[in-house]
Amino acid sequence: MKALIVGGAGVTGRLLIAGLLERGYAVTMLSRGQRPVAVPDSVERLQADPYDKESVPAALEGRSFDLAIVTYGRLRHVAKALVGKTKRMISVGGAAPIYKGWGDMTAMNPWETTSATPLFLEEDHPLASAETETGFSLAVRFTEEQVMALHESGDLNITHYRYPTVFGPDNLCPAEWGLVRRAREQRKPLITPAGGLTIPCRGFCDNVAHGVLLSVDQPEASAGQIYNIRDEALLHNHEWISLVEDLLDFTFERVDIPFDCLPQGFRATPPQLLYRNHGILSIDKLQQQLGYRDIVSAEEALERTVKWYLDNPLEPGSVPEQNLGDPFDYAYEDAFIAAWRKRREQFLQDDAALEKAEVIWRHPYQ
Repeated sequence: MKALIVGGAGVTGRLLIAGLLERGYAVTMLSRGQRPVAVPDSVERLQADPYDKESVPAALEGRSFDLAIVTYGRLRHVAKALVGKTKRMISVGGAAPIYKGWGDMTAMNPWETTSATPLFLEEDHPLASAETETGFSLAVRFTEEQVMALHESGDLNITHYRYPTVFGPDNLCPAEWGLVRRAREQRKPLITPAGGLTIPCRGFCDNVAHGVLLSVDQPEASAGQIYNIRDEALLHNHEWISLVEDLLDFTFERVDIPFDCLPQGFRATPPQLLYRNHGILSIDKLQQQLGYRDIVSAEEALERTVKWYLDNPLEPGSVPEQNLGDPFDYAYEDAFIAAWRKRREQFLQDDAALEKAEVIWRHPYQ
């Protein structure tokens, strides 16, 4: 059996390659080759640009595969290039751009563009529309429609996944580094907006890859389906910080500031802490149809991730660190915290001078 993976250098791509090899596939990896990745010598490497609609067809000329997994590139063009090259395709896209209310992922400060949505969004939750979302979101939605149309026409047997924020070792945008670097530099103060009670949608790389490989093993059950995927375990940011603190043997001095008191464009803390609305996907469909369960607990996932960054610290100003959008500007953080505390103290003094109705409370049960 022959399998093609488009991408493969990312945090889940390497695990998908390993899973395919374990299943007996001869694997070909097509990528731009711009990011070094350690894969077994048995994996054939094809260099092509998945964002160039002419590059992929040329690279695949005269080839055929039993399965293709597309994790990268301009998906609708790659999918069209695979027609006649394979009958089975598993594709990956992002969840954040597709759902109405989840904001503009291409904005300078995407956390400022989100709105509240119900908890546990199912796959048929309202999607991005011209009235409410951006061109990028509309392009992602259009791509999904074009890809699934290839399934309806019988050109490809397709399963599509909507990814959460994926974390793990050697990530292109490692949220954990914002905490790890501060701890390494003995940076105690940590601005934690609204107490860190937002719940982001995250998936550990091993769990996400496992979920995708379930559709490799169950092509008939997953045919024509779109699946949300994330970790079963949900952590609000306060818990996330606490678990990382335990792993680092370090305690931050958390500074709780309401979101409404942060200026527009504020970035003086790890950006994961700046999302003010919960973003939680329902994975009921994936669990019920394909039997998905986390294979790595939240605690072990963070332990592996944090240990990796302790052993492989990012260079200050490196591309992965820049991808975070965290300036690590401690002088500004200190000045901002001092200004907040000064105004908070003044507010409490002003409140103490206000007349208030007296409230006498006792427990409602005798």
